[in-house]
Amino acid sequence: MATAADRTQRLGDRATGRVPAHHQIAFLVMAGLFAVAPLVLYPIFLMKVLCFALFATAFNLLIGYVGLLSFGHAAFFGSAAYVAAHAAKVWGWPTELALLAATVAAAGLGFVIGGLAIRRHGIYFAMVTLALAQMVFFFALQAPFTGGEDGIQAVPRGQFLGVLDLRSDLTLYYVVLALFLGGFLLVYRIIHSPFGEVLRAIRDNEPRAVSLGYRIGQYKLAAFVLSAALSGLAGAMKALVFQLATLTDVHWTMSGEVVLMTLLGGLGTVFGPVAGAAIIVTLQNYLAGLGSWVTVVQGLIFVACVLLFRRGIVGELGRLFGQRQF
Repeated sequence: MATAADRTQRLGDRATGRVPAHHQIAFLVMAGLFAVAPLVLYPIFLMKVLCFALFATAFNLLIGYVGLLSFGHAAFFGSAAYVAAHAAKVWGWPTELALLAATVAAAGLGFVIGGLAIRRHGIYFAMVTLALAQMVFFFALQAPFTGGEDGIQAVPRGQFLGVLDLRSDLTLYYVVLALFLGGFLLVYRIIHSPFGEVLRAIRDNEPRAVSLGYRIGQYKLAAFVLSAALSGLAGAMKALVFQLATLTDVHWTMSGEVVLMTLLGGLGTVFGPVAGAAIIVTLQNYLAGLGSWVTVVQGLIFVACVLLFRRGIVGELGRLFGQRQF
């Protein structure tokens, strides 16, 4: 069990910006495993894991550190996939500009949806995000440039920065890995900054944060936009990896999947969303032969996780190591 000295040390690390040693080791292990993984595993599968890991990490920023449960994050993931695919295929933009445009578009959509949703609390916030995300889904279904039920197919990968040929799966993998690690480190820096401390204060005791003079609406909106932007980057990378953007990316079930990934790995933990995404994507890949029964298996795993691992897999591991925040 954590002692008062341990808690004081963690607060000191956050205040001074020091990265705890166990975080450094965990990050290096994670980065090292992903760096060598293509030697034994299929790069496309690994890239899917990385895309969803970034998606879950972005979602965790909102629910784990602000306490806002969004049921509409598929809107940012899927809309960015469409923007990246359209920009690369129809407009002929370079890959890096297509990814940037998709991220900016997701951030703009997050600003609009977040600006409306943060006016409500609890289940009402969740329902507003779900309703607005469904509007985005039906727009994607009807809009002429999205391809309807066929989606946007044969998206060209092109070159990254005019140097790296992304037609090679291995080259694309390391570009996706670099973007994932960059997004992960950005989220890590956010949650271990004074801004992140205010987000925690809002999550733990919103009235007290208000009494201290913080404009909580602005902080919530900023966190929502950041989460939406990184979710959009994840969706854009997925469209590039599979050369396809479809309605599946913007469907409400995608929002459900990212909730499951985050809870399974560990809500409010640093590495939990990555572990949760890896487990769910692996199950989907290796249990694909079960067809619709995959959803049932995911449901059983979710129930087991809630009953046996209340803190999620990484959260429970952290508890075993003296309640350190992994």
